[in-house]
This record gives sequence, C-alpha cells and structure tokens, in this order.
Amino acid sequence: MSYELIILPRAEKELRKLPQQVLLKIDEAILALSDNPRPHLCKKLTGFADIYRIKVSDYRVLYRIEDKQLIIEVIRVANRKDAYKRL
Repeated sequence: MSYELIILPRAEKELRKLPQQVLLKIDEAILALSDNPRPHLCKKLTGFADIYRIKVSDYRVLYRIEDKQLIIEVIRVANRKDAYKRL
C-alpha cells in the first residue's frame, strides 16, 4: 500500500532553490515517505492535527498525511531555522 506524493507549489519553489547535493538527499527522503509515511524519528508537530516533519541534514520536510485517501502532501522544505516560520 503506497501513498501518493503531492508536493505543494510552495514546497516545489523551495526545492528548486536548494543546492544539488542537498536536493538529492531530500528527494530520496520524500520518495521514501510514499512507502513509510511515519519513518523512525519523524515527529508530529504540536498544535497541528496532521502535520509531521522529518529531518534531512540541516533541512526540515514538513508534510501532511491523509491516511483515508493514501495521500502525503509536502508542505514545506526549508532550513531548520526557517522551517516553522509562517506555517
């Protein structure tokens, strides 16, 4: 049972700005979410119903899981110091 990945426009824009080496690591981590949406060390964000985050180097990938429709929406990809601003 694989989840469908949807990358929202804001996250897509953030991904395009990343250095190639970092982008490859983050891309791999995002693709892995389709098989395991709650990997080891993922964290559910406090104060949000269904938003999780994973760490990839100094970056954070914030995403929403919709288990009933088997969908993962990538909301943000940002440096850890900026990831939670204007969420």
